Amino acid sequence: MAEYIKLIDITKCTGCRACQVACKQWNGLPAENTTFTGSYQNPPDLSYNTWTLIRFDEIDVEGNIKWLMRHDACMHCEDPACVKVCPSPGALVKTPEGAVVHNPKYCIGCKACMIACPFNVPRYSPEKDEIAKCTLCYDRITDGKRPACVTACPTGCLDFGPKDKMIKKARARAEEVGGYIYPNNPKYETHVLYVLPKGVDMKAYSHLNPDPKMPATVLWWKNLFKPFTLLGMGGVAGLAALHYLIKGPHEVEEKPSKGGDADGE
Repeated sequence: MAEYIKLIDITKCTGCRACQVACKQWNGLPAENTTFTGSYQNPPDLSYNTWTLIRFDEIDVEGNIKWLMRHDACMHCEDPACVKVCPSPGALVKTPEGAVVHNPKYCIGCKACMIACPFNVPRYSPEKDEIAKCTLCYDRITDGKRPACVTACPTGCLDFGPKDKMIKKARARAEEVGGYIYPNNPKYETHVLYVLPKGVDMKAYSHLNPDPKMPATVLWWKNLFKPFTLLGMGGVAGLAALHYLIKGPHEVEEKPSKGGDADGE
Protein backbone atom coordinates (compact mmCIF):
# COMPACT_ATOMS: atom_id res chain seq x y z
CA MET A 1 0.00 0.00 0.00
CA ALA A 2 1.21 3.50 -0.86
CA GLU A 3 1.49 6.13 1.86
CA TYR A 4 -0.29 9.40 1.20
CA ILE A 5 -0.04 12.99 2.38
CA LYS A 6 -2.55 15.83 2.34
CA LEU A 7 -0.75 19.08 1.53
CA ILE A 8 -2.22 22.40 2.69
CA ASP A 9 -0.77 25.52 1.04
CA ILE A 10 -1.92 28.33 3.32
CA THR A 11 -0.77 30.95 0.80
CA LYS A 12 -3.63 29.86 -1.51
CA CYS A 13 -6.45 29.68 1.05
CA THR A 14 -9.30 32.19 0.53
CA GLY A 15 -11.42 31.00 3.44
CA CYS A 16 -14.27 29.89 1.20
CA ARG A 17 -15.10 26.89 3.45
CA ALA A 18 -15.72 24.57 0.49
CA CYS A 19 -13.61 21.94 2.26
CA GLN A 20 -15.63 22.36 5.44
CA VAL A 21 -18.94 21.85 3.63
CA ALA A 22 -17.63 18.92 1.56
CA CYS A 23 -16.48 17.13 4.72
CA LYS A 24 -19.93 17.40 6.25
CA GLN A 25 -21.68 16.29 3.08
CA TRP A 26 -19.51 13.24 2.44
CA ASN A 27 -19.55 12.04 6.06
CA GLY A 28 -23.23 12.85 6.66
CA LEU A 29 -22.48 15.25 9.51
CA PRO A 30 -25.30 17.55 10.66
CA ALA A 31 -25.04 21.32 10.77
CA GLU A 32 -24.63 23.03 14.14
CA ASN A 33 -26.62 25.85 15.72
CA THR A 34 -24.20 28.72 16.32
CA THR A 35 -24.23 32.36 17.33
CA PHE A 36 -22.11 35.29 16.18
CA THR A 37 -18.95 35.53 18.27
CA GLY A 38 -17.28 38.47 16.54
CA SER A 39 -15.35 36.27 14.11
CA TYR A 40 -16.01 34.89 10.65
CA GLN A 41 -15.00 31.50 12.00
CA ASN A 42 -18.07 29.30 12.16
CA PRO A 43 -18.58 26.95 13.95
CA PRO A 44 -16.27 28.28 16.67
CA ASP A 45 -14.29 25.05 16.95
CA LEU A 46 -13.98 21.44 15.85
CA SER A 47 -16.60 19.17 17.36
CA TYR A 48 -18.10 15.70 17.22
CA ASN A 49 -20.08 16.84 14.16
CA THR A 50 -17.43 19.12 12.63
CA TRP A 51 -14.27 17.32 11.53
CA THR A 52 -12.91 20.06 9.26
CA LEU A 53 -12.83 23.76 10.09
CA ILE A 54 -11.51 26.92 8.48
CA ARG A 55 -9.93 28.96 11.27
CA PHE A 56 -9.79 32.75 10.97
CA ASP A 57 -7.09 34.59 12.91
CA GLU A 58 -6.40 38.32 12.84
CA ILE A 59 -2.95 39.89 13.13
CA ASP A 60 -1.80 43.50 13.02
CA VAL A 61 0.61 44.27 10.19
CA GLU A 62 1.83 47.87 10.40
CA GLY A 63 -1.52 49.06 11.66
CA ASN A 64 -3.56 47.02 9.20
CA ILE A 65 -5.58 43.89 9.89
CA LYS A 66 -4.45 40.78 8.06
CA TRP A 67 -6.43 37.57 7.90
CA LEU A 68 -4.77 34.24 8.57
CA MET A 69 -7.04 31.49 7.26
CA ARG A 70 -6.20 27.86 7.92
CA HIS A 71 -7.77 24.51 7.12
CA ASP A 72 -7.81 22.57 10.40
CA ALA A 73 -8.45 18.83 10.82
CA CYS A 74 -6.69 15.70 12.04
CA MET A 75 -2.96 15.66 11.23
CA HIS A 76 -2.84 11.83 10.90
CA CYS A 77 0.42 11.32 12.76
CA GLU A 78 2.96 8.76 11.64
CA ASP A 79 3.20 7.52 15.24
CA PRO A 80 -0.21 8.59 16.61
CA ALA A 81 -0.44 9.23 20.34
CA CYS A 82 -4.20 8.65 20.25
CA VAL A 83 -3.75 5.09 19.02
CA LYS A 84 -1.09 4.34 21.64
CA VAL A 85 -3.22 5.41 24.61
CA CYS A 86 -6.52 3.95 23.41
CA PRO A 87 -7.41 1.04 25.73
CA SER A 88 -10.05 -0.41 23.40
CA PRO A 89 -8.56 -2.45 20.52
CA GLY A 90 -9.97 -1.36 17.17
CA ALA A 91 -11.37 1.98 18.31
CA LEU A 92 -8.46 3.92 16.75
CA VAL A 93 -6.32 2.38 14.01
CA LYS A 94 -3.33 3.63 12.00
CA THR A 95 -3.70 2.37 8.41
CA PRO A 96 -0.91 1.57 5.93
CA GLU A 97 -2.02 4.55 3.82
CA GLY A 98 -1.28 6.91 6.71
CA ALA A 99 -4.85 7.63 7.82
CA VAL A 100 -5.74 7.35 11.50
CA VAL A 101 -9.29 6.01 11.55
CA HIS A 102 -11.74 5.75 14.45
CA ASN A 103 -14.42 3.07 14.77
CA PRO A 104 -17.33 4.12 17.03
CA LYS A 105 -18.29 0.46 17.44
CA TYR A 106 -15.31 -0.10 19.74
CA CYS A 107 -15.04 3.34 21.38
CA ILE A 108 -15.69 3.28 25.15
CA GLY A 109 -15.73 7.07 25.58
CA CYS A 110 -12.72 7.19 27.93
CA LYS A 111 -11.35 10.41 26.29
CA ALA A 112 -7.73 9.24 26.62
CA CYS A 113 -7.11 10.13 22.96
CA MET A 114 -8.30 13.70 23.57
CA ILE A 115 -5.74 14.17 26.33
CA ALA A 116 -2.90 12.57 24.35
CA CYS A 117 -3.37 14.32 20.99
CA PRO A 118 -0.77 17.10 20.53
CA PHE A 119 -3.11 18.86 18.07
CA ASN A 120 -6.31 18.77 20.18
CA VAL A 121 -8.33 17.03 17.46
CA PRO A 122 -10.56 14.18 18.77
CA ARG A 123 -13.92 15.48 20.02
CA TYR A 124 -16.36 13.81 22.42
CA SER A 125 -20.15 13.47 22.32
CA PRO A 126 -21.78 13.13 25.78
CA GLU A 127 -24.98 11.89 24.15
CA LYS A 128 -23.27 9.03 22.29
CA ASP A 129 -20.37 8.59 24.74
CA GLU A 130 -17.78 8.32 21.96
CA ILE A 131 -15.28 10.42 20.02
CA ALA A 132 -15.10 11.40 16.35
CA LYS A 133 -12.59 13.07 14.04
CA CYS A 134 -11.38 13.35 10.45
CA THR A 135 -10.57 9.98 8.87
CA LEU A 136 -8.69 11.39 5.84
CA CYS A 137 -11.71 10.05 3.90
CA TYR A 138 -10.30 6.53 4.24
CA ASP A 139 -13.29 5.12 2.37
CA ARG A 140 -12.47 7.37 -0.58
CA ILE A 141 -8.68 7.03 -0.75
CA THR A 142 -8.89 3.24 -0.67
CA ASP A 143 -11.24 3.52 -3.66
CA GLY A 144 -8.74 5.55 -5.67
CA LYS A 145 -10.35 8.92 -4.91
CA ARG A 146 -9.02 12.00 -3.11
CA PRO A 147 -10.47 13.22 0.21
CA ALA A 148 -13.71 15.17 -0.17
CA CYS A 149 -12.12 18.38 1.14
CA VAL A 150 -9.33 18.21 -1.44
CA THR A 151 -11.76 17.58 -4.28
CA ALA A 152 -13.87 20.59 -3.29
CA CYS A 153 -11.02 23.11 -2.92
CA PRO A 154 -11.26 25.66 -5.78
CA THR A 155 -7.86 27.35 -5.36
CA GLY A 156 -5.39 24.47 -5.11
CA CYS A 157 -4.80 25.15 -1.43
CA LEU A 158 -5.40 21.45 -0.75
CA ASP A 159 -3.64 18.65 -2.57
CA PHE A 160 -3.33 14.93 -1.99
CA GLY A 161 -0.99 12.29 -3.32
CA PRO A 162 1.83 9.83 -2.66
CA LYS A 163 4.08 10.76 0.27
CA ASP A 164 7.32 11.33 -1.67
CA LYS A 165 5.59 13.43 -4.32
CA MET A 166 3.82 15.66 -1.79
CA ILE A 167 6.96 16.22 0.30
CA LYS A 168 8.83 17.25 -2.84
CA LYS A 169 6.00 19.60 -3.83
CA ALA A 170 5.83 21.11 -0.34
CA ARG A 171 9.57 21.88 -0.33
CA ALA A 172 9.41 23.44 -3.78
CA ARG A 173 6.43 25.60 -2.86
CA ALA A 174 7.97 26.72 0.43
CA GLU A 175 11.11 27.79 -1.43
CA GLU A 176 9.04 29.57 -4.07
CA VAL A 177 7.07 31.71 -1.60
CA GLY A 178 9.86 32.05 0.93
CA GLY A 179 7.78 30.24 3.52
CA TYR A 180 8.31 27.09 5.54
CA ILE A 181 6.86 23.63 6.08
CA TYR A 182 4.95 22.62 9.21
CA PRO A 183 5.52 20.37 11.00
CA ASN A 184 9.23 20.19 10.28
CA ASN A 185 10.39 17.73 12.89
CA PRO A 186 11.94 14.44 11.68
CA LYS A 187 11.12 12.92 15.07
CA TYR A 188 7.39 13.68 14.74
CA GLU A 189 6.08 13.17 11.22
CA THR A 190 2.48 13.56 10.07
CA HIS A 191 0.50 12.68 6.94
CA VAL A 192 -0.73 16.26 6.70
CA LEU A 193 1.71 19.04 5.85
CA TYR A 194 1.32 22.81 5.75
CA VAL A 195 3.15 25.38 3.68
CA LEU A 196 3.07 28.49 5.85
CA PRO A 197 3.74 31.95 4.37
CA LYS A 198 6.83 34.07 4.82
CA GLY A 199 6.99 36.54 7.69
CA VAL A 200 4.25 35.01 9.85
CA ASP A 201 5.19 33.25 13.07
CA MET A 202 3.33 29.96 13.43
CA LYS A 203 2.30 31.08 16.92
CA ALA A 204 -0.03 33.56 15.20
CA TYR A 205 -2.17 30.63 14.04
CA SER A 206 -4.55 29.57 16.79
CA HIS A 207 -4.61 25.89 17.78
CA LEU A 208 -1.36 25.20 15.93
CA ASN A 209 1.12 23.50 18.24
CA PRO A 210 4.56 25.05 17.59
CA ASP A 211 6.35 21.94 18.87
CA PRO A 212 4.27 18.78 18.36
CA LYS A 213 5.71 15.69 19.99
CA MET A 214 4.69 12.52 21.76
CA PRO A 215 3.55 13.46 25.30
CA ALA A 216 5.62 11.89 28.07
CA THR A 217 2.45 10.55 29.68
CA VAL A 218 1.72 8.60 26.49
CA LEU A 219 5.11 6.93 26.61
CA TRP A 220 4.47 5.92 30.22
CA TRP A 221 1.07 4.55 29.27
CA LYS A 222 2.38 2.64 26.25
CA ASN A 223 5.44 1.12 27.88
CA LEU A 224 4.17 0.43 31.39
CA PHE A 225 0.47 0.77 32.14
CA LYS A 226 -1.27 -0.26 28.91
CA PRO A 227 0.12 -3.83 28.80
CA PHE A 228 -1.02 -4.41 32.40
CA THR A 229 -4.43 -2.93 31.61
CA LEU A 230 -4.90 -5.24 28.63
CA LEU A 231 -3.76 -8.22 30.70
CA GLY A 232 -6.20 -7.22 33.42
CA MET A 233 -9.08 -6.92 30.97
CA GLY A 234 -8.18 -10.31 29.50
CA GLY A 235 -8.00 -11.85 32.96
CA VAL A 236 -11.42 -10.52 33.96
CA ALA A 237 -12.95 -11.82 30.72
CA GLY A 238 -11.29 -15.21 31.21
CA LEU A 239 -12.48 -15.57 34.82
CA ALA A 240 -16.00 -14.56 33.80
CA ALA A 241 -16.02 -17.23 31.07
CA LEU A 242 -14.65 -19.85 33.50
CA HIS A 243 -17.31 -18.98 36.09
CA TYR A 244 -20.02 -19.35 33.44
CA LEU A 245 -18.73 -22.79 32.40
CA ILE A 246 -18.52 -24.06 35.99
CA LYS A 247 -21.52 -22.42 37.63
CA GLY A 248 -23.70 -21.61 34.65
CA PRO A 249 -25.69 -18.39 34.24
CA HIS A 250 -26.59 -16.44 37.35
CA GLU A 251 -30.20 -16.98 38.41
CA VAL A 252 -32.12 -14.28 40.20
CA GLU A 253 -33.91 -15.51 43.32
CA GLU A 254 -37.46 -14.34 43.71
CA LYS A 255 -38.20 -12.75 47.07
CA PRO A 256 -41.46 -13.73 48.81
CA SER A 257 -44.15 -11.07 48.87
CA LYS A 258 -44.33 -9.08 52.09
CA GLY A 259 -48.11 -8.80 51.95
CA GLY A 260 -50.83 -11.35 51.41
CA ASP A 261 -52.52 -12.34 48.21
CA ALA A 262 -55.17 -10.39 46.40
CA ASP A 263 -57.81 -11.40 48.99
CA GLY A 264 -55.72 -10.03 51.86
CA GLU A 265 -54.87 -13.45 53.34
